[in-house]
Amino acid sequence: MVRNDDFFLRRWTAYYGSQIGEENLYILLDGKDQPVPDWCPNANIEARERVEGKVVASDKGRIELLSDLAAKLFADGYELVIGCDADEFLVVDPALGIGLTEYLSKTPVRGSLSGLGIDVGQKIDEEGDFKDGESFLSQRHYAEIGTRYTKTVVISEPLRWGSGFHRVKGRNFHIGKDLYLFHFGYCDLGRIKARFSDADRAAAGWTKHLKKRSRTIRHCTKLKARKWEPTVRFARFLATVCRPPYAWNKPALLGMILVVRIPQRFQNIV
Repeated sequence: MVRNDDFFLRRWTAYYGSQIGEENLYILLDGKDQPVPDWCPNANIEARERVEGKVVASDKGRIELLSDLAAKLFADGYELVIGCDADEFLVVDPALGIGLTEYLSKTPVRGSLSGLGIDVGQKIDEEGDFKDGESFLSQRHYAEIGTRYTKTVVISEPLRWGSGFHRVKGRNFHIGKDLYLFHFGYCDLGRIKARFSDADRAAAGWTKHLKKRSRTIRHCTKLKARKWEPTVRFARFLATVCRPPYAWNKPALLGMILVVRIPQRFQNIV
């Protein structure tokens, strides 16, 4: 579900369309005041009345709509449903040599499946503003491994997601080996500043949220990046066995800040 964010939605439709077929994409526009995209003619797009309210309340309203849509898709015969934001990309490690469809077909999904969260940042003075026509991961090379984006995005039965796809209610989570959820929403300082000035988001209480998320850029700029393989292996194990005290069905990293350099093999994926 998206509102006025063609920049990411174009990439989202291109990526997932290439992986699972554009005809299997379902997009809800949050507000009928938005133009319906014309660059993905085979996708299923519906403009809904806008979900009003501040960040937390509107997030809950949107996820209820998306959980309802997922239940309908299962009733229509789908075996798996992927739910994620327009700036999130579920990616199989290219080292396996297979795409997302083949990976999910071979992997047992016990209710839900998560990719390890890779919150892509920007290393200031080394990486500039995003350029059109170039892949995201050819322009961004650093990320923070984060439980916030280790989301339960894949479900195999009608379940109820929590806000933002961060959990499924009443069920545990499972992190897929060699599966990653890349988040790009806060990896470009220029775009974050532009969002600060967006009156629509400011009215909904997003300013504090955006400022907090910009810390990913600060971490990627100031902290030394660790090696990918041993760090993602360690993080996946830790996130699997640890839980925050306030939510047993969410992963935890015990407050560790793990910045990694993304391997070159990913650079043409997204």
